[in-house]
Amino acid sequence: MDLKTLLSFEWGMMAPEFTILIVAVILSLIDLFGKDSIKKYIPSFAVAGIGLALIFLLFQYGHEEVSILYDTYIFDSFAFSFKFILLIGTLLIFFMVLSKQKDEEITDRGEYVYLLLSALLGTMMMASSGDLITLFVGLELLSLSSYIMVAMRKRNKRANEGAMKYIINGGIATAFTLFGMSYIYGISGTTKLVDISREMSSALGTTEPIATVGFIILFVGLAFKISSVPFHMWTPDVYEGAATPVSAFLSVVSKAAGFVIIIRLFVTIFNTGVEGNETLYSSMIGFVAILAILSMLIGNIIALRQRNMKRLIAYSSIGHAGYILIPIVSLSAMTLENVWFYLLAYSFMTIGAFMVIYILEQSEKSEDISIFTGLFQRSPVLAISMTIFLLSLAGIPGTAGFIGKFNIFVGAISADPAQYILVGVMAVATVISYLYYFNILIQMFIRQPEFEGRRTVNKMQAVPLIACITGTIVLGIFPFIALNFFS
Repeated sequence: MDLKTLLSFEWGMMAPEFTILIVAVILSLIDLFGKDSIKKYIPSFAVAGIGLALIFLLFQYGHEEVSILYDTYIFDSFAFSFKFILLIGTLLIFFMVLSKQKDEEITDRGEYVYLLLSALLGTMMMASSGDLITLFVGLELLSLSSYIMVAMRKRNKRANEGAMKYIINGGIATAFTLFGMSYIYGISGTTKLVDISREMSSALGTTEPIATVGFIILFVGLAFKISSVPFHMWTPDVYEGAATPVSAFLSVVSKAAGFVIIIRLFVTIFNTGVEGNETLYSSMIGFVAILAILSMLIGNIIALRQRNMKRLIAYSSIGHAGYILIPIVSLSAMTLENVWFYLLAYSFMTIGAFMVIYILEQSEKSEDISIFTGLFQRSPVLAISMTIFLLSLAGIPGTAGFIGKFNIFVGAISADPAQYILVGVMAVATVISYLYYFNILIQMFIRQPEFEGRRTVNKMQAVPLIACITGTIVLGIFPFIALNFFS
């Protein structure tokens, strides 16, 4: 490729990615060579960088589809929509980092900041990837950064255990993912998703057994990334051992990226076929449906027995992964819209819940559910905030979580064929979740306080709380704002 051809690509469409890359490199150099008086502003610089990347992204709203390096990087409406969630989620998490806390490594280690940025860059590349190689590079950039962030609390036994399980399970997941990709490459002879889709549709009859094996192996590898049962075993230990902002990142941004790569791969590659014939994806839909059912039931049932709040949220996130798999099983005209809206709503309510846990964890030196006892008497602001997030996670009307679940319900019912079993399991799992969500409400409003003193919220802590509360309520009352933006 000559220089003229290289310069002919619209590199300006990669402005958000270039911004995150440049900021991450600069902050790593500041952390390595800068003075302590400058190092303390590293999280603030990261927030400014993400904000600038978000502005660049918003300027691309409505732009026509762009391909760079021969479909290796693709900018389209799908990439734009999901990058918006990834940037918003990471920005809120950085405000968690900025909230001044004592005795917490994440406020003293610049590595956390540029590793979070590196992981964000990996997720954004995954959203715009049009090639198996680019997808895998983005996935590994996310994974390797996440492993290090979990393992950085070296003196914490829970962190050591969680990091060990995360690396082992992540390595196995990577092996499965690569093995599945090798089957796809063997069938198609190319790594470009568009070309793979064409080759798979034309040769589906002769290669269907191999394609089926590749489908299952690849989905198993990616199921680790979204914490789907039975590939969820690492999740509670990692969430418990990691610093709370890192747990929030894994729960929201990393999970969203997992669904991005699943949609990119499986809807693009396996959902094509000769006219009149069943696609491989539709023939394998039962496999995905089983994972969705197991995730919804097992995640919510095991959460009933949890007393550590981060483990409880971990099992709750496993259940939510099952909910988000439902529109992927249904595969109707509403699938992308429903997945995107639910991930956006999930970002606000989950990061908000982690923010409340983070504040109480620092003041009470505990992650046990007892930190919520009598919280309304000690801090009405935190109690009401947590109530809003819990009601949204439970899917109570008036919240973003309810609209997200309602959209999934309608999409599954209106699909062809209608997914009545999945909808029924979703209803049962939602009712089960009420037990542990409402137990926290009982702790806050009925139980007597176990900890003394009032808990206040400083200005920097109020920023992510207000943003998450606003997003949760506004999307619950005026969902058309987000849906029109997506459309």
